[in-house]
Amino acid sequence: MSNHDSRPVHAGPVATTFNASRTSRASTLRLTLTGFAAIAALTASACSGPAEASSSGSAASARPGAAAAGINTSPAQKRVTATKDEKAAALLPAAIRERGTITAANAGAGGGTPPLVFTADDDKTVIGVEVDLAHLFADKLGLKVQTPATSWENVFLGIDSGRYDVALTNVTVTEERKQKYDFATYRKDDLAFEAPKGGTWKVTSGKDIAGKTIAVGSGTNQEKILLDWNKANVAAGLAPANIKYFQSQTDYYLALASHRIDAYFGPNPSVAYHVATGGQTEAIGHFSGAGASLQGLIAVLTKKGSGLAAPYAAAINSAIADGSYAKVLARWNLSSEAVAKSQVNPPGLPKTS
Repeated sequence: MSNHDSRPVHAGPVATTFNASRTSRASTLRLTLTGFAAIAALTASACSGPAEASSSGSAASARPGAAAAGINTSPAQKRVTATKDEKAAALLPAAIRERGTITAANAGAGGGTPPLVFTADDDKTVIGVEVDLAHLFADKLGLKVQTPATSWENVFLGIDSGRYDVALTNVTVTEERKQKYDFATYRKDDLAFEAPKGGTWKVTSGKDIAGKTIAVGSGTNQEKILLDWNKANVAAGLAPANIKYFQSQTDYYLALASHRIDAYFGPNPSVAYHVATGGQTEAIGHFSGAGASLQGLIAVLTKKGSGLAAPYAAAINSAIADGSYAKVLARWNLSSEAVAKSQVNPPGLPKTS
């Protein structure tokens, strides 16, 4: 989250903002209890969940739906654990290996976004797939981990200053970021179309949106993708999609429930969580957050030259091999974002002028 971005595009004059906000959706997309109640009161088919728009309130709104979907949002998480991988641990910088602890920051301050990082039912314990993976990878490295929640901007400032060792918070690999940071990949960066359940329409290419009404966050990479598809469709003699923008996640899902829009195009983790907890919608198409030319990748963020990317990649690959990684993703309905292998500093979203 998704992601998880409320301001980005990876081309054009706001490219830098896009690169910074592939994960800012984790701080700007929230589920609100009042939003869920309002939707339920207005329409029987309505659901609550994140949309790629600014909102306020607690991340607790989908908890009734989460319980029905078998998703644990209590402070007692019963996380998937793993045994230490001696070869991965041996790659750690000596100072951290001797210290025995590591800080893995996330952008969960203020509520966060399910299922990436958000507050549990006690409104204080930080949970989510990013927190689970931070614990899992630390297990593999033989380290105790602290997972401080902060703002998106402070994640990077904390890595720069040395306050945090690493960050797991839906950070996309970009060529611009690689100048300053090292990465170890652990999830695909995917987007998804969400539509009312039971329809026959699927989105497999840009041609499939012709003539449809689709909601998207303004200034996001998914908006850029839709606009590019519209341009290509018009050139091919097809009708453009009617693109709609809303101010909050409640507005997006009210519009979807009332069929004022055909679909919402947003970060896959948020869509997957809403589909699982709301029960009234389904994902009808998935696409790389980097566009057609490159599979976007989410990665552990480390300071360049810190020596942490390689041991994390080894730890991730060990978790992939023993199945613990797959169990964590399945726990949060994100199995589709699994990677076959962690890579250190792979090709990222390109720089743009």
